Amino acid sequence: MMWDFSLAGAFGAMRRTLPFILFRMAVYFGIALLYIFATGAGSGLGYAFTSFGDGDARGAGALYGALFGFAGASGVLYFAREYILYIVKAGHIAVLVKHMDGEELPDGRNQLTYAASVVKERFAETSILFALDQLIKGVLGALTGIINFAAMLIPIPGVNNVVRIINAILKMSLTYVDEIILAHNIRIGSTNPWATSRDALILYAQNYRSFLKNAVWLWLFMWLLTLVIFLVLLGPVLALLAIAPGNMGFVAFMVAFVFAWSFKAALLEPLAIYALMQVYFQKIEGQVPNPEWEERLTKASDKFRKLKDKAIAQVTGGGSGGGDAGADSGSSTPPTTPPASGAPDAAPTS
Repeated sequence: MMWDFSLAGAFGAMRRTLPFILFRMAVYFGIALLYIFATGAGSGLGYAFTSFGDGDARGAGALYGALFGFAGASGVLYFAREYILYIVKAGHIAVLVKHMDGEELPDGRNQLTYAASVVKERFAETSILFALDQLIKGVLGALTGIINFAAMLIPIPGVNNVVRIINAILKMSLTYVDEIILAHNIRIGSTNPWATSRDALILYAQNYRSFLKNAVWLWLFMWLLTLVIFLVLLGPVLALLAIAPGNMGFVAFMVAFVFAWSFKAALLEPLAIYALMQVYFQKIEGQVPNPEWEERLTKASDKFRKLKDKAIAQVTGGGSGGGDAGADSGSSTPPTTPPASGAPDAAPTS
């Protein structure tokens, strides 16, 4: 098969976690409505401030006002990103992990309560989760560079163009890796998320070819559906804004895009995350972190070195984190999985 995940299983997980899907829809569609309100209010104010001018001036005022409102809403949401990360994404991942392990899920709103308790238990301070997420993103950027460097050594004519394409695909494929690592930490009951995230990153690196292949298929699937949703929404939005003053075609484009993004974030992103969770847990079973990849990441990324430092600091009592640090040595394999050397997709030698 061209991919290693089960779409039927992923759709089934979305059905079983419907309360969280509805919660995500409320959050992300609330964001879309905020954009629409801010854009509309900005357009109205811009039109009012230029009402003394001719038709072109009023139309330009409405357009610039709409853009200002759109930018203002983006600024507000930038400061709300931590809430979206902690409550929506991390909570849903906690429920998806429970479903993946075959455990009975709470019903209705109890799913939200359960998810909040898991996130709080595993990451006692929300600042830890956010800092951990930023460190992981930094390491993933360095990992892209490592893989690209290996690709550049391939003696193929015109390899530079190939490498640029590979670079774009790699960046795209890393979109949800931080969520997968969070799922890994929750699944193994990590009490030292710094250490287990470090090991999870190494395990990802030594299997990156498999993850890359599956991420590309998921990315194509998601964006194809997002494009369809955007095109379906664009017509009604254009008709609605036709009654607004000035040329609002570009504003209609932005509004349709925001709604399509909301559908993607609420429905398609958790589907992709669950599919990649299937691949990740399947591939790393029985494997231990490869020392060669650990050395490469240590040399390439100061963020990875910070992860190692924080992992050691928590064990020695010098860092912060949820739970008893001494209970977790940093092993990234579940307790029920016997350690083995595994057969990673790629572990290039230095």
